[in-house]
Amino acid sequence: MTSSVPDLCDEYADEVQVVEPIFRDYGKKLNFSGVIETVKCFEDNTLVKKAVERNGQGGVLVVDGGASLRHSLLGDMLAAKALKNGWQGIVINGCVRDVEILSELDLGIKALNAIPLKTEKRGEGQENIAVRFGGASFKPGDYLYADLNGIIVAKRSLV
Repeated sequence: MTSSVPDLCDEYADEVQVVEPIFRDYGKKLNFSGVIETVKCFEDNTLVKKAVERNGQGGVLVVDGGASLRHSLLGDMLAAKALKNGWQGIVINGCVRDVEILSELDLGIKALNAIPLKTEKRGEGQENIAVRFGGASFKPGDYLYADLNGIIVAKRSLV
């Protein structure tokens, strides 16, 4: 990403949604952007695993975990798969774990918090649907831009 999120906000104020500042950075890559793909799940990361095993094509996986702080939806093994498969970043409305290892992976990772407890695998959830959290809507095919200043969403590429 060549422009900062504040610069994009200044230039495209009428075209972006600004996500509430509720996320912490966990990955080594602090500036990332890409086309959005989504997963909606609650305390079950089966579909997160399925998504990161696909070719990410430089996209950003947005996971609506219902803001649960009870189970981690992403750990070191899934993050490493995401990196290997070309994802630029992952935004999780929920928790991660293995934060020491996540911080060494060249992948953008934003989440609400960290917790050591993994999820159960029930195969529940939905893929590639519009999700809403943090005061913004995330639709498959829209664009997400993130840096240390925050996250914005746009319907088209801004860079």
